[in-house]
Amino acid sequence: MTTALTQAPRTPSKTLLNFPLALDLDQLDADIAILGVPYGLPYYPHGMANDQSLAPDAIRQNAAAAYVPYTLTSYDWDLDGTLFDGRDIKVVDCGNVTADLNDHQEHYRRAEAAARKIFASDATLITLGGDHGIPIPIMRALERDESITLVHIDAHLDWRDEINGVHEGYSSPIRRASEMDWFGHIVQIGIRANGSAREQEVKDARDYGADIITAYEMHDIGMSAVLDRIPDGGPYYLTIDADGLDPTIMPAVMGQAPGGLDWIQTRQLIHGLVKKGRVLGMDLVEIAPSYDHGHITITHAERLICNFIGACVRAGYYD
Repeated sequence: MTTALTQAPRTPSKTLLNFPLALDLDQLDADIAILGVPYGLPYYPHGMANDQSLAPDAIRQNAAAAYVPYTLTSYDWDLDGTLFDGRDIKVVDCGNVTADLNDHQEHYRRAEAAARKIFASDATLITLGGDHGIPIPIMRALERDESITLVHIDAHLDWRDEINGVHEGYSSPIRRASEMDWFGHIVQIGIRANGSAREQEVKDARDYGADIITAYEMHDIGMSAVLDRIPDGGPYYLTIDADGLDPTIMPAVMGQAPGGLDWIQTRQLIHGLVKKGRVLGMDLVEIAPSYDHGHITITHAERLICNFIGACVRAGYYD
């Protein structure tokens, strides 16, 4: 018996914004696919089912409750029109990657297998985490001959090689990406405060050639100048740690740090990057639902995802 790679979300709404559920990834027919990857690799035994593992379904449920009646038909001022801009666009929700309680690594293997099927169908993948370890199998699934530019939004550098013997945890995704032949230029935006990085990790990132744009430099030069430093033409992969945004708009994170991206800057980055070239996929990770207040974080998460979808549509990705 073959184990299913994904399963339906466990929320009353079932899918993000009531998009159709598509669990048969071998027969996937979509322009954009949503995929939940709840579990990273824990540094400690109790860390498998952390607060972030609840985020994919929390985003689905809260976004659905607030926005489903308006998402497809109402005029969206962020997009200057409806979400799909009058075009025949198909978005599906592929559910959540399944896990094996006896083998934590199996969740990553299934995530990679699911993502490979989605990318093979030429759909744009939007991944909902989970902690920041979960982009590692997604980025591995992007394997190809052309070079991908990685754009990383985060308060933290994420270049640790290992913690407690774990090489694919939430402090390591950018180092792991740097070791994949299909990733070339790396741009890291919003870095600030302190995290697990030490002087050696900073040196390693700079020696690789990563363009590290601190939050303070970003605020000084503006997002237009940041976009100018990202190579033109694509393809791109965008990984967004929620703590890269300022905690005034995304408070539901474990590592709050003042001074992050505001909403205007975040929206400008999303639309600007999509216009520069093809964004193969994006992830949004590190949301801890129990830390949210008044649905502030979930509201911005929904807006971020809809802006990305709307921008991809308007860039002519699916024409």
